[in-house]
Amino acid sequence: MAAARRIGRAEALRLGPRWRHACHALLYAPDPKLLFGRIPLRYAVLMQMRFDGRLGFPGGFVDAQDGSLEDGLNRELLEELGDGAGSFSVTEENYLSSHANEAPRRVVAHFYAKQLTLEELLAVEVGATRAKDHGLEVLGLVRVPLYVLQDGVGGLPAFLENSFIGVAREQLVDALQGLGLLGPEQLQQALAMAQTRH
Repeated sequence: MAAARRIGRAEALRLGPRWRHACHALLYAPDPKLLFGRIPLRYAVLMQMRFDGRLGFPGGFVDAQDGSLEDGLNRELLEELGDGAGSFSVTEENYLSSHANEAPRRVVAHFYAKQLTLEELLAVEVGATRAKDHGLEVLGLVRVPLYVLQDGVGGLPAFLENSFIGVAREQLVDALQGLGLLGPEQLQQALAMAQTRH
């Protein structure tokens, strides 16, 4: 299987009709709570358990009738997350990256990140069980643990050992770093621990 290559948005849109475009979004919100009264949660970051047992981000393929990548993404978010996703829109300003992969199919994965309020994110979590695709394409939402427990394994290192679809793990790590959701030292510690345990 060929590795996905990172490309720019404009280049991706010029690839032509033989390519399909999929758009996914990392939804996050500041979370001031403490785990066990002492471990800062920092942010609530959502991912989902997919129908294939892998972790990924909400979203999906853009259809021909969608006016833009973002229109397709917002439609997919409503289908997968329900009415809670109707309180916000992902726009081109939220775009982070694109990855092209020629095998097994020609697909470009576009990735976005949207900051919500904690109340909006909670509404998404609550409403997701009533979404059209819940129990079908989406088996449930999960939050990414943005901490490393005292044993050095629990939290983000253990989470990163899961099976992710496509480039979702890379997208997650890039977003955590690029958006400043986790300090570089903690992120490197989590990555190093996850790598040594594989």
